[in-house]
This record gives sequence, structure tokens and C-alpha cells, in this order.
Amino acid sequence: MRYFDFASTCPMSNEVLQTYIKASKDFYGNTRSLHDAGTKADSLIEHCRTTLAGLMGISQDGLTFTSGGTESNLLAMDALIGAKGGKHVIISAGEHSSIKNFTAKLSRQDFKVSEVSLTTDGTVNLEELNSLIQEDTCLLSIQHVNSDTGSIQPLDKIYEMCQDNNILLHSDCVQSFGKIDIKAVSSLTDSFSISSHKIYGPKGVGALYIRPSISAPPYLPNVTHENGRRPGTLNTPGITAFTTASEVRLSNLSSFQSHIQNLKSEFFQSIEKIKHKVEVIGPEEITPVPIIGLCLKETDGQHVMLEANRRGYCFSTGSACQVRSNGPSPTLLAMGFNEQKAHTFIRISFGVENTCEDVRDLAEDLTDILGH
Repeated sequence: MRYFDFASTCPMSNEVLQTYIKASKDFYGNTRSLHDAGTKADSLIEHCRTTLAGLMGISQDGLTFTSGGTESNLLAMDALIGAKGGKHVIISAGEHSSIKNFTAKLSRQDFKVSEVSLTTDGTVNLEELNSLIQEDTCLLSIQHVNSDTGSIQPLDKIYEMCQDNNILLHSDCVQSFGKIDIKAVSSLTDSFSISSHKIYGPKGVGALYIRPSISAPPYLPNVTHENGRRPGTLNTPGITAFTTASEVRLSNLSSFQSHIQNLKSEFFQSIEKIKHKVEVIGPEEITPVPIIGLCLKETDGQHVMLEANRRGYCFSTGSACQVRSNGPSPTLLAMGFNEQKAHTFIRISFGVENTCEDVRDLAEDLTDILGH
């Protein structure tokens, strides 16, 4: 089985797994306990916080460990709305389901929620975004990299728009962390979220950054963990393994990016003979984001995915948080494609294990499935 669904999740690397095992054995205390075992675990967590903050160029005071990207998004949105006030929130129509579900809840609580559409390259329509801003707009949430198309949002321009209108900006960076350098993002956002299992770390771990100068109310009162930001006993081995995964990836980011760009280039060359039957959705340039979105001419994407799976390949028809609904990709609908075309969508995403030979074989089987 050859795996091309790394945008959904990654296996834990051996180095990360060994870190997880050691932390589980040696740092089992509750970080809030006052005895030596608790103090030992707490010291490790703070070391991880300092390390991860340093890797991203942010203040460790703003970094909170969570159970993953979904929880990070929910806590960030709740905190920024509480800090800013106002009853109008804007999100992109291509946001992750965690953001959309949270804003659906806001809509039932007398908030107004606006969605800005995406252009044909998958980026936010900036002119439309500017027209949506109102006097009581308090928060804007824009995913840094789209999970279906790999499109990179122009956060620098969006940040300027927020600054001009005194609006707070959150960005879901789950698909960009460990793929492109997000140090610049930390200076362009008021909060952002990242996840462990997208970079070969364990599942159930993530982090949230909120700019320390923002005074935000806690999600729940009387919480002792994570400076009151998040309730619940910390996942010490998971956080430690996440930190190791981050160190490994970010210290080798340039080589990873080169590898991904080589794989994408090889794939595009290998499907040249069927280019009349496939359409690249999103950026056509060879970016280091390891995601390629394709629409297949008059062919259902799920059918191709299942046939490829029978032949030993794993890829998807979009975000794993959406595909079980069997509906068309919300991202493609937001880009203006109709439902029929959206149903022809497949997503291929690469990882460090993939080789050019794997990519050529995948392209050959896709060619056979689609017909010459």
C-alpha cells in the first residue's frame, strides 16, 4: 500500500515514537501535582513550550498545548471574540469544519457571520472581503493553507486590512506548519493553531498561540491547567513527541520542501499524457505545500479513489473531516464550481517516504483508470 494522504494524517516517525515511549515511562506525573513526579513532568512541558515557541519565533507566554487543531481553533475563536467584543465575524468559505461549526453556533447566538468566497486559484477574494467588513466586525478567520487545494492565503494583505479596521485575525495553520515557514505568520496574526499528527507526531496533540498582549477571558472559569486557557490533564508524552516532531521537521525544512517540489514536478510530468482529462485545482506553480487537487473529466472522484485503493494506493477526495458526508468539496463550491464538477475532485498529498518511482506508478495507474 502506497500512501498519498499525508494531508489527512501521518504515521509517527521512529524518533518521535521513541520520545513518546520514554516520556510515558519517565514523566508520568500530573503537571499540576506538587510532588516531585508532578514537578518533573511540569518542567518537561515548560521545556517543550520554550522549544516550540523558539522554533516558531513566538513568545512562549502565548503558547497553549491542546488536543489538536480543532480544539485550538475553537479556543482561539472564543478567546478573540471575548477580547474584542462585537457581533460580526468573517470567515473564508474554505475554512476547516471546526471553524464553520463554531460560527454556525455563533449564528444561533445573535452573531452575524459572513463567508468570503474564494477565487479560482483558491485564495480569498480580497475585494469581496473588504466589502464585508462592518463597524462591529470583531474577528476574521482565514486558513493559511487550504487542505484541499494547497492554496496559500495572502495573510500579509489580509492583516493590513484587519489593522486598518481594528479587527482581530485568527489563522488555522494546521496544513502550513512544518511545510512552509510560518514565522512570518506569527507577526501577521493575533492567534493561530497547529497540529501534531500532520508532521509525523502523535494524534490528539496540538497547540494554540494567542498574542500575549490580548486580554481574553478563559473558555471556562476556575481552570488551573495551561494558565486557565484550557481544562484537563496535559498529555505529557504526546506534547513531548510533538515537540520532537517539530524539531525534526523544522530543522530539515529546506530539504523537505525540495523533496516535495521534486515529487510534484514528477507527478505533473507523469500525467502529461492525460492532461486533457485532469484539471489542477488551486495553484499550478510548484509550491512546497505537499498537496495537489485535481478534478477528473466526467469521472466521479470517489470511484477513482476506490479503484486506486484496490490497486494499492491511498489518497482522498478532500478533507477527512468532510468526505464521510459524501457531499461535494465545500472548497470547490466556494471557488465557484458546481456540485457536479466538485464530485470529480481528488486530493493527492505527499510525505517524506514517497519517492519519484511511487509518483510515476501512481500516475501510470491513474492514467489506466481514466483511460488514454
